Amino acid sequence: MNQQEAPAGRFAGQVALVTGGGSGIGAAVARQLAAEGAARVHVADLNLPNATAVADSIGGRAHAVDVADSAAVDRLVADVLADGDRLDVVVHTAGVDDPDAKARILAAQESGDPVDVLCELDDEAWRRVCSINLDGTFHVLRAAVRAMRPRGGGAIVTVGSSAGFDTLVGYPHYAASKAGVHALSQSVAKEVIAHGIRVNTVAPGPVDTPMAARTPEAVRKAMEKSGAIGYASAEDLADTICYLASPTAKNIVGAVLLSNGGRFTV
Repeated sequence: MNQQEAPAGRFAGQVALVTGGGSGIGAAVARQLAAEGAARVHVADLNLPNATAVADSIGGRAHAVDVADSAAVDRLVADVLADGDRLDVVVHTAGVDDPDAKARILAAQESGDPVDVLCELDDEAWRRVCSINLDGTFHVLRAAVRAMRPRGGGAIVTVGSSAGFDTLVGYPHYAASKAGVHALSQSVAKEVIAHGIRVNTVAPGPVDTPMAARTPEAVRKAMEKSGAIGYASAEDLADTICYLASPTAKNIVGAVLLSNGGRFTV
């Protein structure tokens, strides 16, 4: 089901926040939320011009945010509440990969040598991936729950990765950060359902986004061949995410939903 065919009104009158909304999966989610009746979609991204372009196209509001900065995330949610005094849906898609590690994977693939990433992985590269992917998810979950709890409800969807289950050779920091997103989200889901707040996670396989475009072509082709279906589109993931965020999924709490084109099951 694509955005144009989606049933109208699942998010009628609701206020939504999408992090990483300036491109890729986040932008597709923001557009679908607006198309399905959201009264206001707040589009947050490290790249403010990108966020502004998406927000302007759907009548939303753009924000600049670095999700690794907890105070910045708190200010973002405070701004959302100040704009409309409610927050019903939060979709957290902001995240990063590591182009240097991908280049090393490619070099090993071309040379036939074993992959050598771990011994060359410095503290800065480790912290960059973990601070944005895992710490950022914690910051967004905490701020969102604080905003939603007084109203007694809400829906939050985080984005993990199939790499958190089927770990990639040469990608230890990314796999660890996304496995952490899964466990963190599930733990929070069990805690906050008592307040009417549903938390779920989608775990994509390869998705055709600007981040994926930085993957070396040979590595990309190998990943594309690894499943029954090739790279998913951002709109494919938006469909899944919006389902989890919608009342249609009212009985789904703490799920980590694979969306990986049949690469593996758990």
